[in-house]
Amino acid sequence: MDPVAPRTILHVDLDAFYAAVEVRERPELAGRPVIVGADPKGGTGRGVVSAASYEARRFGVHSAMPVSRAWRLCPQGVFLPTRMELYLAVSARFMAILERFTDRVEPLSVDEAFLDVTGSARLHGDGATIARAIRAAVASEERLSASIGVAPCKFAAKIASDLEKPGGLVVVPPDPGGVVAFLAPLPAGRLWGVGPKTLERLHQLGARTIGEVAALPLAHLRGAFGDATADHLHALARGEDARAVEPERAAKSLGREHTFDVDVADRDEVGRMLLLLVEQLAGRLRRHRLAGRTITVKLRTADFETVARAATLPTAVDTTEAILPTARELLRRCDSTRQPIRLVGVALSHFAAPQPALFEARRDVQGRALAKAVDALRERFGDGAVTRGALLDSRPPGTDGGAKPAAPRRPQQAGE
Repeated sequence: MDPVAPRTILHVDLDAFYAAVEVRERPELAGRPVIVGADPKGGTGRGVVSAASYEARRFGVHSAMPVSRAWRLCPQGVFLPTRMELYLAVSARFMAILERFTDRVEPLSVDEAFLDVTGSARLHGDGATIARAIRAAVASEERLSASIGVAPCKFAAKIASDLEKPGGLVVVPPDPGGVVAFLAPLPAGRLWGVGPKTLERLHQLGARTIGEVAALPLAHLRGAFGDATADHLHALARGEDARAVEPERAAKSLGREHTFDVDVADRDEVGRMLLLLVEQLAGRLRRHRLAGRTITVKLRTADFETVARAATLPTAVDTTEAILPTARELLRRCDSTRQPIRLVGVALSHFAAPQPALFEARRDVQGRALAKAVDALRERFGDGAVTRGALLDSRPPGTDGGAKPAAPRRPQQAGE
């Protein structure tokens, strides 16, 4: 029997997405530190940075940083509000470019995706050839830069795309030995699931690189971390990642999540991000003419513990006002530790088409009418046409009851 041919997986990531789009729209900003997010208000703003250009990053500015700190680090920066409708329109065209090369595209956020191009070689060439064609198409059609990793598994492709940003192309040899050799010199902290505590334990075991983790006896890892975590780390360190690329079309749920670049201890900031994610998710549901009954909220702490809680409503919902109260309660139930937060996410499932509002309370009818009006305004005039006070002004999140119309920002995991 012939051996199974290795897969060819691409991870494509648009560089500094939000900031890059803004520079594209305003070429006079090229070369300047551009910071997208909340209004800094001269250093007194209470929001966060959504994205920072590479010029801004040289000053230490990064996404999820309090915008007041970004102002102190880079007062000469160009601070711009988010324009989510613009970014979503660019994202849709970006995903359409990817789908020219394969129908196996798994979006991770608005600016990155995995592709399985194993079956595309005869038509489009090998992985590196396809990656170069994607970069060229993104550059010529969208005037944006993309970094791409090519590897036989998701884990290696994701790491490869991050090594030579911006505009990089890193190809991992497709044979198992090539993957192991590629991973071996990299820091152990690049392994998925390795947070500060896990990394400290690995260092105590004498493993500072991925290669040194791979060389540890599995029994030693199990003694330190338990079977499940040890098996996970051992497999990844040896380049073993059999997860398939899963196209979004088959999804049974829709969700948004954000991984903070720096772990966040401020629960108000986490709450603001949850509000933003709910706002984005609700808009996406309405665009797809869907509503969902089951709401799920997920938290991942700095030590990589992940907690999820779900609740099922009696009727399907698709507005921020209908989703947010339950999402906030689920967030509270997830947050049983005072560990800083690494990731927050929200999803809806158990879909149904939105039903006529014959038996809805008057408040619900008005909420849906308001949501549709906001959608129409954003479609016509852009994301900045309507803003939600809890996302823009100095009040902490959660104080407005979620009653005002809104303006979103990225999930993660999103514009970087």
